[in-house]
Amino acid sequence: MVLELALSALRYRPMRTFLTASGIAIAVGSMVVFLSLGEGLRQAFANEIGSVGAEIQVSYGSFENLGSSPELPLSRADDLRAVADEYGIVSVTPLYLYFRGGFSPTSSFAFQGVPTDVDLTGIYPGFEITEGRGLTPEDRTRNVAVVGEQVAERSNLQVGGTLRLSSDAAFEIVGLSSSAGGFLGNAVITPLVSLQQATNANDNVTFFVVDIENPAEAANTAAALAERFPELGFQTQSDVLEVIERGIQITDVVRLGISVIALIVGAIAVANTVLMSVIERTREFGVVRAVGARPRFLFGLVLVESIALSIVGGAAGVALGFGGAAVVNIIAVDLIGLQVAAITARLVAFSFGVAFAMGILSGLAPSARAARIRIAEATSYGV
Repeated sequence: MVLELALSALRYRPMRTFLTASGIAIAVGSMVVFLSLGEGLRQAFANEIGSVGAEIQVSYGSFENLGSSPELPLSRADDLRAVADEYGIVSVTPLYLYFRGGFSPTSSFAFQGVPTDVDLTGIYPGFEITEGRGLTPEDRTRNVAVVGEQVAERSNLQVGGTLRLSSDAAFEIVGLSSSAGGFLGNAVITPLVSLQQATNANDNVTFFVVDIENPAEAANTAAALAERFPELGFQTQSDVLEVIERGIQITDVVRLGISVIALIVGAIAVANTVLMSVIERTREFGVVRAVGARPRFLFGLVLVESIALSIVGGAAGVALGFGGAAVVNIIAVDLIGLQVAAITARLVAFSFGVAFAMGILSGLAPSARAARIRIAEATSYGV
């Protein structure tokens, strides 16, 4: 009965109800989109790191302090190879990452220098050349490149074309590639030595990827190597994900803080709408009290109105969030080839929980006012 009366009251003022629910929908929808970015980034990074076949990554110092300039001397790879039998190391592959920024995504590129005598399928499962050719040992010092299909499509690059790294260095595109993960689809693969020379990196690289005989022992092997080489940082895939997770959690707090501002505005709108409804129905509530209704009945009636309004707006907000996340993914896939927004069941449940809490908090003051209405004053209200 209380729910029916509450819904009738909301339907009696359709325009006000619609505008208030729309405000809630926008607030909840923006929150869903913001938080879906965190969920999507977690999934994207997990997939990308999971697509790397190597069990251990080696950096110069802690992975958390990994800078933009290469700091790991290439000679340290020989130190690791020297203890390969002792620690079950199968291979040590140096990689050099270099990001060339631009004014737009089509002019920004992620270069990855790799040894030309290494089979990349051992590092990136599913790697294959889709057009042209891959790198060969003869390309060791040549300025040639294999471009990921996604970056090639985004920047209109073709086999036989030229990709300029700087005013002094340009790379001839000899092939297009794809892989199980999205990273290589958005990367430009070049010979390690050529990229080092083009960027004056001397004999340094960004990190090593290490394959071991028993992948299940990756954590123990990484810990043992860290004791043997304390100046180096050894991270398993799980360690890298933990570092990324901490970074994403920080951004989650920022996005949630922005969302809270919108939610507060929505809560004020709900409180204002319900309070105005209470004031307009003062005489009506007085009559209800006169025929025997208790104060807690009016309190519950108004509170249910507030909750119902918030739940309806929250449901519309979740739907709006789905649409917003889809638009974000369309743009992200076009720009970087990855879906960066994901709406999970946990996020949907959280959104409805927030809407429910908003309804309760927004309705407490108006409900208390309705419960305090006195029969004599209410029946003479407006006369």
